[in-house]
Amino acid sequence: MAPHFVFPANLQALEKVEEELEDYQDSRLFVQNAIDVSKLRPSELEEFVKGVSFDLSDKELYCIEEQDVFDRVFSSVRGFSSLTPSCKSILAESLRSNLSVLLPNVDSLVRVSQAQDDDETPMLDRVTSYRNAFKIYSFFLFHIILTEESNTGSSNNAKVTASTRKKQPVNSWNWELQRGRMLNLIANSLEINLSLLFGSADPDENYLSFIVENAFSMFEKATLLKDSETKDALCHIIGSCATKYHYIEQSSASIMHLIYKHDFVVTHMADTVAFAEKKYADGTLACSLIREIGRTNPKSYVKDTAGAENIGRFLVELADRLPKLVSTNIGLLIPHFGGESYKIRNALVGVLGKLIAKAFKNVEGEVSSKSIRLQTKQAMLEILLERCRDISAYTRSRALQVWAELCEEHSVSIGLWNEVAAVAAGRLEDKSAFVRKSALNLLIMMMQHNPFGPQLRIASFQATLEQYKKKLNELEPVKTDKGMSDGVPSDNYSSNGEVDNGNAEEVTMYQPENLTDILDDTEQEIASKDSPVPDVGNLEQTKALVASLEAGLKFSECISATMPTLLQLMASSSATDVETTILLLMRCRQFQIDGAEACLRKMLPLVFSQDKSIYEAVENAFVTIYITKSLVETSKNLLNLAIDSNVGDQAALEFIVGALVSKGDISSGVISALWDFFCFNVNGTTAEQCRGALAILCMAAKSSSAVLGSHLQDIIDIGFGRWAKVEPVLARTACIAIQRLSNEDKKKLVLSNGSRIFSILESLITGLGLPDNIWYAAADKAIDAVYTIHPTPEILAADLVKKSLSSVFCGSRGDALHNDMVSGNSTALSTVQVAKLSRYLFVTSHAAMNQLVYIESCVRKIQKQKGNKEKVDSEGKENAETQKDNNINAELGLAASEDAMLDTLAERAEKEIVCGSFSEKNLIGECAPFLSRLCRNFVLMQKYPVLQASAMLALCRFMIIDAKFCDENLQLLFTVVENAPSEIVRSNCTIALGDLAVRFPNLLEPWTENMYARLKDPSVSVRKNAVLVLSHLILNDMMKVKGYINEMAIRVEDNDERISSLAKLFFLELSKKGSNPIYNLLPDILGKLSTQDLQKDSFCNIMQFLIGSIKKDKQMESLVEKLCNRSSILLTEWFVFVADVVQWENISYCLSQLSFTEKGVKRLIESFKTYEHALSEDSVIDHFRNIINKSKKFAKPELKVCIEEFEEKLNKFHNERKEQEVTAKNAEIHRQKLGNVEAFVTNANDGEESAESEVAEGASDAEVANTSAEEETETSNDEPRCKLVEPDEPSGASSEVTEQEEETEVQSTRVERKGASRSRATISHVKDQKMPLPTSAQRITRSRKKVEQ
Repeated sequence: MAPHFVFPANLQALEKVEEELEDYQDSRLFVQNAIDVSKLRPSELEEFVKGVSFDLSDKELYCIEEQDVFDRVFSSVRGFSSLTPSCKSILAESLRSNLSVLLPNVDSLVRVSQAQDDDETPMLDRVTSYRNAFKIYSFFLFHIILTEESNTGSSNNAKVTASTRKKQPVNSWNWELQRGRMLNLIANSLEINLSLLFGSADPDENYLSFIVENAFSMFEKATLLKDSETKDALCHIIGSCATKYHYIEQSSASIMHLIYKHDFVVTHMADTVAFAEKKYADGTLACSLIREIGRTNPKSYVKDTAGAENIGRFLVELADRLPKLVSTNIGLLIPHFGGESYKIRNALVGVLGKLIAKAFKNVEGEVSSKSIRLQTKQAMLEILLERCRDISAYTRSRALQVWAELCEEHSVSIGLWNEVAAVAAGRLEDKSAFVRKSALNLLIMMMQHNPFGPQLRIASFQATLEQYKKKLNELEPVKTDKGMSDGVPSDNYSSNGEVDNGNAEEVTMYQPENLTDILDDTEQEIASKDSPVPDVGNLEQTKALVASLEAGLKFSECISATMPTLLQLMASSSATDVETTILLLMRCRQFQIDGAEACLRKMLPLVFSQDKSIYEAVENAFVTIYITKSLVETSKNLLNLAIDSNVGDQAALEFIVGALVSKGDISSGVISALWDFFCFNVNGTTAEQCRGALAILCMAAKSSSAVLGSHLQDIIDIGFGRWAKVEPVLARTACIAIQRLSNEDKKKLVLSNGSRIFSILESLITGLGLPDNIWYAAADKAIDAVYTIHPTPEILAADLVKKSLSSVFCGSRGDALHNDMVSGNSTALSTVQVAKLSRYLFVTSHAAMNQLVYIESCVRKIQKQKGNKEKVDSEGKENAETQKDNNINAELGLAASEDAMLDTLAERAEKEIVCGSFSEKNLIGECAPFLSRLCRNFVLMQKYPVLQASAMLALCRFMIIDAKFCDENLQLLFTVVENAPSEIVRSNCTIALGDLAVRFPNLLEPWTENMYARLKDPSVSVRKNAVLVLSHLILNDMMKVKGYINEMAIRVEDNDERISSLAKLFFLELSKKGSNPIYNLLPDILGKLSTQDLQKDSFCNIMQFLIGSIKKDKQMESLVEKLCNRSSILLTEWFVFVADVVQWENISYCLSQLSFTEKGVKRLIESFKTYEHALSEDSVIDHFRNIINKSKKFAKPELKVCIEEFEEKLNKFHNERKEQEVTAKNAEIHRQKLGNVEAFVTNANDGEESAESEVAEGASDAEVANTSAEEETETSNDEPRCKLVEPDEPSGASSEVTEQEEETEVQSTRVERKGASRSRATISHVKDQKMPLPTSAQRITRSRKKVEQ
């Protein structure tokens, strides 16, 4: 009988010293003659290994327990790393093949041994030999795996594929392939009946511990787990040992350790546990792990965030693989919802989602068990809803994501649908961006998988619901209680008309396909009120349908109610908000939600966003919604957009149409369809659609100028023909089309139809065919068109101005009237039509502006021609004379003089537009002095507000053209912009100020404060334009940010939402410039806002928004120092000297809004001396406590100790300051009481003097009366007053003084009744002078002492 093989802890344990070898010689198998194979020559080594392999294959399977074979195998395994690849392959294959053959023989051998008698020793010896061989083979194979893995670098552990395995030669060493085979063999060896082989229920403890420990050690190598065969084998080994052989505790501990330590093992451990449960139908290992996680202290997860995240992922993976088992043990994990670790709460939310989706499908069994499981599911759903309001934004977001997954898997009942939708709609206003994104995605998923049908119009639901309610009433002849039928509540219909959550699955299965059909049928029959509604079945089915319709109506109303919030989200600074909102609105439009179409129109201005992702989202949405396969439908969509858009939307539409034309998304077929609409080739086309089509074509012409060239005659005939009278704006659009023509088309138009088109434009400008509200816009574009296509536009413009002037001053007295008006005689207006004068001023000023632009374009054209000529000359071959002339010109400076001459000519031409020369006057220059005098006549302007609007607009244009005229009328402009009663005039002037600031910044610089004052205007339109103008000037570096920026900050809390949004956008864009100017402006803004009459909430909102735009930690730390330390920068002096409580509260509030870092906290603590005297205020100390609470969340242990000490110090100083304030207050009360007593003494002295004078006159009886009156007064006043006069003490007598306060006030009133008016004037005199007390005062002092005793 061979010695017994005991599983060693390692390979070295098989080698024993001679003494130990003698002790265990008869009972245990050890190595006796080990050979160092590393010292053998290659040929000897190969021969040695082949000999070992031959013995293993030639002899019996259990020959390995023979001492000689055992020693040689041991030697080979010990020196395995020094073997050649071929020797490694031979040895490993021999051991593996022998073990694979041994395994099936073990079962047959054990059965034979059990069938024989117990006394047959040979069979028992054979079983023992098989057991030894099994253990030895397993040990050596595992040791080879460990040795090779330790020697293999991570860089060599490439992932093995089937193709690479096929390419390997037969005798080469492919370790990855061999490793998988060996581990699979060891895993399969655990499946045989080892209890029969080992003679007990469980195998040898040493064997199991060796296998499990080394398997877990291999799990720590991420590259090893990439091989699926190896990973599956390891999972098999651990699952079998833990479950089949009851190695639960040790395995659970090792699994938990690995999960905490390595994140890459999470899914593999879940696979292991799931394999054990499915293979052996035993969830002991899973339950043990869940129990271990559940009883872990929740605080430990707060410290180990990485471990908490891994544990959470493991729970989610486990719930996904074993939902029913986890659902029965979920109660162990629920308490962790109350823990501080949001990662664990996130994981539990995910676990609940997996369980709801998978654990309650195909619920079978008795009614009671089914009810219990449904109740459990309902409880889980309620917890999920509650987690949507979790304190952590991460958990709220995760809960919303889980709800989206449940909706996608149709695991949400109709009864719960609206509740989930309401929660999601509420989370759209969450302060966290990723929570809002999750809420938007949830609503998208709910729309996509809604059980109510493809159309969710509120009107359709209401009409259908009304009809089926009538049908339901007809089916209920006897009216019973709501939701009751024969005294028994309906299973699927609750008392409030909603589907019951518990039984909603049945309704869900019945409802969707029928409800869609019913809604469609009802829409078709809605015109006929008497038409019968489709029959859906019996009473219960009708009730269920009514409940479903009510739920659908509520869902549609809920989604429709989110439209205002979605509009706000489209203006969000977060790109994800905008992108996801657009996706939701597109889905709402698909399901015909009320208001979705209008909201999508609001996304057009977002094409100007600097964020590329937002622009792409808008462009993709535009293409999806408006660009269809049908050319006619696409054209109709585009022209309808042009018709319904305002000025801002038209600019955005023009931008995106141009981009789509360039990309080819708007094809030539769409352009042809638009021309068909414009030319009335499509039946039913209206004049408005004609105008819209031309507008889109003009937009497309910006990217492709050839778009308009093919229909020049149509533009003239239709744009200015009879249809222009039907749709007056069509003429304006035709003028724009003329301007968008290419240069070749412009020349072609002038040559072919020049006289006609100029005649049309002239009649449009000077005629009276258009109403005023359209004429100004049309004349604007018509004059622009003249300057665009006319070869000499100044000549035609002069004729236009003259004709307009003659229309104003017509008749025989025209020249006299004109002279009167030029001289400033305003009475001339009595014979002039105001409307014609307004038009004349508009034409003149707009022609002047176009003349200025024309001069600049001519200068640029000359400069371009000169540059091209110089470029050609430099590139061409110049002869010697030309080169010589150029050199001489350069030396004499003639080239520079040409540029200076050009600039001089341009400047002179610009000046002559308005002012002209002193010797002669020009056409427009004659209007300038008259216009200036006209605008100064405020009485006349108030009488004719339309005239004032035109006059001021013309004045502003003249000021933009000429600097001298601007300087002369600048004060007039600011007077009008401040005092004009018309908000239109003030708005126009505000916009003009922006243009003047760009053209003449030096002239406008002294008026900066007045420009900021427009932000306070009572008119919404004026304030909005002021915000826009100042934003443009500041963001484009045309105006420096002066000390009045606080006025812009106040607009953040403007009553008008549009202005508030514009102000926020301004500060948002300002924060992106340079190193964030808001950081430097914040102290100044804080100081100015603290001195203004602002509501507390408004101030807090403004400062919170501004501080939120500062993202850098260094700037935050510096702000802490600026707001605390005494320095010379703006507001920093305040913390040392200011005594105003409001300012202290404001500054401390701003400190509490900063994002503190470790350095920031230290700076705050170091600056304690600068603000300690302000800590007596409760509001100030509260803000500091908020800072401390926030700092504790991220503080390290060392910093946390400092923060706690700082907190104690704050509380100490706060209490001391409060006590000092109370003491000071009591002392002041005490001084007031002393003053009252002294006043009484003075009154008493006055009484004595009057008594003495009466005695001197001889009135003895009056003396008696006065004496008695005096004594009576003293007795009535001294007794209560002596109780109040106490010595100065710190604060011990504060309570007594407070109790006597009311009595003191009463007594002082009685003294005043006795004529103590003189005492008020002498109180200070009595206090300051120490005089000997009179007799009456001495009596008072004596009585006081008696009372004190």
